[in-house]
Amino acid sequence: MKKRLLVTGLSGFVGRHLQSHLESKNAAWELVLPADHYDLTQPETLTTWCAACPDAVLHLAGQTFVPESFRTPQRTLEVNLIGTLNLLQALKTNGFNGTFLYISSGDVYGQVPETELPIKESRIPRPRNPYAVSKFAAEILCLQWGYTESWRVIIARPFNHTGSSQSDAFVIPSIARQLIRVRTGAQPSAIEAGDFEVTRDFLDVKDVIQAYFYLLEHGRSGEVYNVCSGIGLRVRDLIAEMANLAGVEVELVQDPHRMRRSEQRRVVGCSDKLQQETGWKPFTPIKDTLQDVLADWESRKQ
Repeated sequence: MKKRLLVTGLSGFVGRHLQSHLESKNAAWELVLPADHYDLTQPETLTTWCAACPDAVLHLAGQTFVPESFRTPQRTLEVNLIGTLNLLQALKTNGFNGTFLYISSGDVYGQVPETELPIKESRIPRPRNPYAVSKFAAEILCLQWGYTESWRVIIARPFNHTGSSQSDAFVIPSIARQLIRVRTGAQPSAIEAGDFEVTRDFLDVKDVIQAYFYLLEHGRSGEVYNVCSGIGLRVRDLIAEMANLAGVEVELVQDPHRMRRSEQRRVVGCSDKLQQETGWKPFTPIKDTLQDVLADWESRKQ
């Protein structure tokens, strides 16, 4: 018999891929879909859904865009922290006693000296933007509920991840969209980006979803796990690889509006704990991921 999985945020980037993953494979999990529209900030909309007696909850939903968190910090906290509290309370009201996997972010670590890379879970978080603050606060809240309610609570901290259908508010799909426009003659060969000299730890969204299922099956309660590749990739090099795949020559132009405050120059995570305790490993080459994103934007005809 399949186990029942309640997933918040199915309409988001990762959620859509997760739902497709479960629908296309003979998976061990069955999605518990909401009968009606729900809003994490409106507790009354969660009650009926949480009464469906899921075996596990994967909490993806939230405000995920760092620049937006600077513009609307109160809303970010309402959704990511208070919304998580509302979900926990709705589950408790309905007698939930399963596994709760909270999807946090590697951004909670804040500024990390290059001499202390790769980033391990033992590092004390020092969030430097409202988004990261809201995610770390929600982490602590979830762990507290695990202690007091005796639920199996696990925290995942994914680093950068990308793939098809991701919004062009994020760097890789933004570049892909521009490259397709250059190839079709819809824009000049100048590609606008933020700080393309930074290094980031990227995973394919499919690898991230696999990690979440491995954690549901094998993660230890009360533990935090980085979800990352362990490889630092410079954004400039990723753009060059994408341009090569798209078959165009471009000029990079730095857009000051895309620059982020509190920017970390190099980010590399350590996923040894996740791999050793669950058996997960990343399997998608970055070239394949970039090709998927390019093909996605080509299909959108933009």
